[in-house]
Amino acid sequence: MFEKISRFLQDITNDGADESARPNDARVAVVALCYQVMEADGVVSESEQKRLRELMESQYGLHGAGLEDLITAGEEAGSEAVDFYRFTSDVKRHLDEDQRIRLIGLLWDIAYADGNRTEMEDNVVWRIAELVGVSGRDRVLERRAALKRAKIADEKDSESDE
Repeated sequence: MFEKISRFLQDITNDGADESARPNDARVAVVALCYQVMEADGVVSESEQKRLRELMESQYGLHGAGLEDLITAGEEAGSEAVDFYRFTSDVKRHLDEDQRIRLIGLLWDIAYADGNRTEMEDNVVWRIAELVGVSGRDRVLERRAALKRAKIADEKDSESDE
């Protein structure tokens, strides 16, 4: 699964040789959406930040200043946004259906990085999924897969299985 996420994130880059985080770079949109999920419960945990860095580092091969530039650009873009439209429209423009489904899985991975997910995180992922055209069924399947990857035992799997 980690390789799939890696391929997905590499697929959304316009040009792998240019590691700078441009404002219209789809990677910035992905990081901004991750921050929207991380901030949903009012607390951006150290484990969520660490997980985001691990994913971005491994997926893009960025280290040091390049990685920090991307994360800073995504965080700033996310904090300035009044809604998800800017980022979700970038995602819809650059990603095919399978890649958008995998993005939802990535967002669930971020939601579970601190050991649990909240109703607010559920809501943010649900809204993003709707905006990028991912079905409720695929959203739930990706959530269940992320739960398994997070190795969290006995989470109640009831509320958003519709």
